[in-house]
Amino acid sequence: MFTEKDIQQIQNKGITEEQVNAQVARIKNGMSYSNLVAAANIGSGIDSYNEDEIKDFIKLYETKQNDLSTLKFVPASGAATRMFKFLFLFLKNFNPSKESIENYAETYKDTSIKTFVSNLEQFPFYNQVVLKAKEMNSNFDNLSKDEKYLQFVKSMLDENNLNYSFFPKGLLPFHKYEDAVITAFQEHLFESTLYASSNNKANLHFTVSEKHHAYFIDELNRLKQDIEQKTNTTFNVSFSYQKEATETVALTKEGTVFRNEDGSILFRPAGHGALLENLNDLNSDLVFIKNVDNIVVSDKNKEVSEYKKLLAGILLNVQEQVYAFLYKLDEEVVLEETLLKIALFLSNKMNVTIDADFEDFTLEEKKTYLKKKLNRPIRVCGMVKNEGEPGGGPFWVKDESGEISLQIVEFAQINIQDKEQQDIVKNATHFNPTDLACGVKNYKGDMFNLKDFVDPEAAFITIKTQNGIDIKALELPGLWNGSMADWNSIFVEVPLETFNPVKTVNDLLKPAHQVAYNNV
Repeated sequence: MFTEKDIQQIQNKGITEEQVNAQVARIKNGMSYSNLVAAANIGSGIDSYNEDEIKDFIKLYETKQNDLSTLKFVPASGAATRMFKFLFLFLKNFNPSKESIENYAETYKDTSIKTFVSNLEQFPFYNQVVLKAKEMNSNFDNLSKDEKYLQFVKSMLDENNLNYSFFPKGLLPFHKYEDAVITAFQEHLFESTLYASSNNKANLHFTVSEKHHAYFIDELNRLKQDIEQKTNTTFNVSFSYQKEATETVALTKEGTVFRNEDGSILFRPAGHGALLENLNDLNSDLVFIKNVDNIVVSDKNKEVSEYKKLLAGILLNVQEQVYAFLYKLDEEVVLEETLLKIALFLSNKMNVTIDADFEDFTLEEKKTYLKKKLNRPIRVCGMVKNEGEPGGGPFWVKDESGEISLQIVEFAQINIQDKEQQDIVKNATHFNPTDLACGVKNYKGDMFNLKDFVDPEAAFITIKTQNGIDIKALELPGLWNGSMADWNSIFVEVPLETFNPVKTVNDLLKPAHQVAYNNV
């Protein structure tokens, strides 16, 4: 199947011919859908706490915070192109000499453009873009209203101007304060001081694309000294790229390996599941994971961040019990009563389904079984009530061996054509906002090898376009989906206010991204 030149290319990426053949076979065989048993909800897979309980968990974390090494892990790679999708269509189709904005919006059924132009001055980048527009067109002030709108968008997106769609979301103007306009990257530094620091030190790790790395470094160097003085915090910020060895092949419609114009094999980034490798390289007691675009303005962030402490407090509470049980299981003699207590803990607190034949196991078999179930990475995930937002959700899932576990499942992993699966999805009450506190060390203080806890069957197969040609692409099991399938999972209800992603540029107009100046 592969030429000597192909094999050399494969080896240069740090993978083997066998791995590539396995990727080809996986794409040809089609993806395995998750077998949903039920939606997780309050009382069945999702925990909910009252105000006093929340305060207790927050206090627990705060009392231990300075004794821990904490890290905030932020996936921040990828250009922001999709944020501006409707604006690119506007640039392509709008002609101010032939129609008005209102006519255009009606013709193309585009309410987004009306929202955009009606609120221009509220966008954090407004002044910067107007300056650029005037620089590009000295007659800007004399243009008609619709011509100004067109020039404004050109100045934002044209690759010879501000070229916003080239940059990742983390480096775009996100929030406007009285004295400054700041990026999502800067907001994440500030946010880390609210919950992810210890002894006035904050560790953050951003996964970025190689082409953007230098821009992130420049931004960090520009603001680091100022923000360290304002927050009395020292920042240790590191970066990494998706590893070349995690890239995957793609197939043509005919089922052959897709090749570039020079005949070489096309290898593509394999989705955010590839970032498990990056996470696995880090060493920390407690890791917070949060997407780069889910960040709010500072006055709202103080309240939202309390819920990160809640997740961390729950993690520390359960981790302490897990470690105590594991040390107990290391003892030569363990009472049957203790083994039963551990099994109940796994079932009631860790959402682990105990084998139906457990009672028939010998004492040694029970010890081995319980230790294997306990000695895993732990994730405590915030879940918000489902109000129509896209994204994965919490479900009880049965694997090929018949074992039922609590999982975060992406919509693409569900066979929605199956009536039974469809009904389960309809009963879902919560979805995943990607808000995690993770324990990645075992009871002896050693880092887990996170690659040991992946479900490789949870890979995605998607249809993409390459040079105008449809291809079948393979994505690795998602970072918080199949890549964490064998972690012990605890899902906790958190308020919808904790979820404020920016999927489209108009999301920057929402209250969570607008500063109330009288509160600053």
